[in-house]
Amino acid sequence: MQTNEVNLSVDLKCFKMKNPVVAASGTYGFGREYAEYVDLNAWGGISVKGLTLEERAGNPPPRTVETPSGMLNSVGLQNPGIQAFLQNELPFLRQFDTVIIANVAGNTVEEYVEMARILNKTDIDVIELNMSCPNVKKGCMAFGSTPDGISQVVNAVRHTTDKPVMVKLTPNVTDIAELALAAQKAGADALSLINTLLGMVIDVNTRRPVLANNTGGLSGPAIRPVAVRMVYQVAQAVDIPVIGMGGITSGRDVIEFILAGASSVMVGTWNFTDPMCIEKILDYIKQYMIRHNVSDLKELIGKVEIY
Repeated sequence: MQTNEVNLSVDLKCFKMKNPVVAASGTYGFGREYAEYVDLNAWGGISVKGLTLEERAGNPPPRTVETPSGMLNSVGLQNPGIQAFLQNELPFLRQFDTVIIANVAGNTVEEYVEMARILNKTDIDVIELNMSCPNVKKGCMAFGSTPDGISQVVNAVRHTTDKPVMVKLTPNVTDIAELALAAQKAGADALSLINTLLGMVIDVNTRRPVLANNTGGLSGPAIRPVAVRMVYQVAQAVDIPVIGMGGITSGRDVIEFILAGASSVMVGTWNFTDPMCIEKILDYIKQYMIRHNVSDLKELIGKVEIY
């Protein structure tokens, strides 16, 4: 078997991608930031920086701090607002052969609905409802932490748009499978998980938190085992596609998520340390499939053999 004989395309029922790898929201800006380093056509999809209805300044600095095998961030959804994105960024992204996912966050159900209404008239491919921001003091985290909150937002958005609706779940809950089921019942077409874990770093000399927001979202390799476990649990509980993420730093990690039940993956923090990581991921997946005599990637989805 040769590399040109393996099929990396994925069918998520509500949309299709030429390969299973998506640049995760918040780590890839609007694509421009990476375009001089890597061909954006290489990605199966790009989830843009989280958008709000109006421009948002975000949290005060310091916003990031390195941790063992990871980092904390408390950017606070700084973004130019949805209209500025549509006017200034979407035309640039539409030059490339990749699925464009608009990640949106709101403080109220009405804000989510209004953004869905606006996006429904555009040529973005998917709406990703960010209901899991651990570094924002109100809004999406409150909705995303309970089944009722998720149901309210997803149901309202589902009746507003014809676009595929993906729900990004928070890991900072007791039972993530319960939240996944709530999203599915309310009309979600797909799920993405996990977002960052809530964490804190204290400067022992000043005795103050390093981050100005006190806490932030932990990402990077440190969270991968938690993410794989949650993806497995959710994939067992729902009938809609799951996109896995959390600590991916190699093609091997991608295969692990797929075996756990993810139909595709999102790559986040690794983009900061290796802007060209997409090329390494795709090469590893192809070589893995050849070594294991797998011609179609879908043959690996959920194929972990549990004891």
